Amino acid sequence: MSLALFLSVFLIAACGLIYELIAGTLASYLLGDSVFQFSTIIGCYLFAMGIGSYLSKFLHRGLVARFVYIELMVGLVGGFSSSLLFLAFAYTEAFRLVLYVVVILVGTLVGLEIPLLMRILKERFEFRDLVSHVLTFDYLGALGASLLFPILLVPKLGLVRSALLFGIFNAGVALWSTFLFRGQLGGGYGLRAACFAVLAMLGAGTVFADRISSAADNSLYADEVIFSRNTRYQRIVLTKWKDDLRLFLNSHLQFSSRDEYRYHEALVHPGLAALPGARRVLVAGGGDGLAVREILKYPSIESVTLVDLDPEMTQLFTRHPVLSAMNQHAFSEPRVHVINADAFRWLDGNPDRFDFIVVDFPDPTSYSLGKLFTTTFYRLAAKHLNAGGLMVVQSTSPLFARQSYWCIVETVKQAGLRTYPYHLYVPSFGEWGFVIGSLVPYEAPRQLPSGLRFLAARNIPELFSFPNDMQPVPVEVNRLNDQILVRYYEREWKDIAR
Repeated sequence: MSLALFLSVFLIAACGLIYELIAGTLASYLLGDSVFQFSTIIGCYLFAMGIGSYLSKFLHRGLVARFVYIELMVGLVGGFSSSLLFLAFAYTEAFRLVLYVVVILVGTLVGLEIPLLMRILKERFEFRDLVSHVLTFDYLGALGASLLFPILLVPKLGLVRSALLFGIFNAGVALWSTFLFRGQLGGGYGLRAACFAVLAMLGAGTVFADRISSAADNSLYADEVIFSRNTRYQRIVLTKWKDDLRLFLNSHLQFSSRDEYRYHEALVHPGLAALPGARRVLVAGGGDGLAVREILKYPSIESVTLVDLDPEMTQLFTRHPVLSAMNQHAFSEPRVHVINADAFRWLDGNPDRFDFIVVDFPDPTSYSLGKLFTTTFYRLAAKHLNAGGLMVVQSTSPLFARQSYWCIVETVKQAGLRTYPYHLYVPSFGEWGFVIGSLVPYEAPRQLPSGLRFLAARNIPELFSFPNDMQPVPVEVNRLNDQILVRYYEREWKDIAR
């Protein structure tokens, strides 16, 4: 009996934390700035738990029945929270309102659970033992949830099914409680019927979880969604319309198959073609393999090391027949070595040097990405350059995010490198910018590999010329302890969205 009771506490704690993690993760996927999202959601959730704990003192009679109903409400609201939030983002303009209403409602209900359960159990245990055991299992449940969430739940079940699964756990605790405390409930048949009804609803939600996700995705994206997956690190979505295949990471467009060649040719060739003797290349990010495809056009290249955090990303572009055809099966080339690791940590612990480094990370939409655009990262990368080597960094739009772009340029410069900023027009993105960083003076190449669709050697000098509305502006440097770039980026792109 005691073990069953405290196992219930374990499950209650795990469920509560899972709903909080789901809300924070989903908000960071859809809104960006993960630090802000998690900070405000955790704060609101804990505040709401305090409200729930305070309100529990006003419940006097029928505590077991009230506890069962609260469990069922937590199961329903928390279980369907992810589905509701996806649909709210897709179909309404009130996503933030729905987000915080759900967080506060779940937090309040979770705050009611433990005080009620402790009052129910106070006659079975001494107060000292009761508090010790309840809090122990409460914290163990939180630990279990925090480990399961990134390792198993998100990559294997996704956010919608994870929430529904833990909703079923809450409803299961409610049903189990009607048997554990049957002496205090009398018959309890009505409560059990309610438990079975909630379990049936959550079970049906689990069966139709894919349809819920598809409905939200199809509303969010203009074209047909042909693939979507939540990994440990991001949400990957592929859409298709006629011959146009588009990749989105956390709702941000990464490429369109119609014009990605412009972006990737401009990313790689102005730098690499200026190094006729280059043999070893590092690509940081670029898990789609499209930059590697361009690098392999140079016969002199002996080794390409790609370091990308997300193994599901690189596996997708290795195994999917259409996507691997896009990168011309680059990841199957014996010269290419794929390493799934945090590029920051990998560079810090690896002594290898390279002739050319491509830094192709997604835009700095969060502080976890922003650290890869800091002076610390660029200094670390520069230590891995051979004498005369070059580094190129994708640097967002110098037109739509002018401060962000020149902040990246200035940050590369402050890392001790000479900087050569350039830009081009990519129809899917508009004007897009890059910066070459070097230890020695850079000279534009006079010859490029054959078969390029966009770039020609005669056009490269034009890329380094900026019109008046893209000229440098005053900016601060992006540092690890003060990521001004993330704030620039969020403000500038938010202004564009208006």
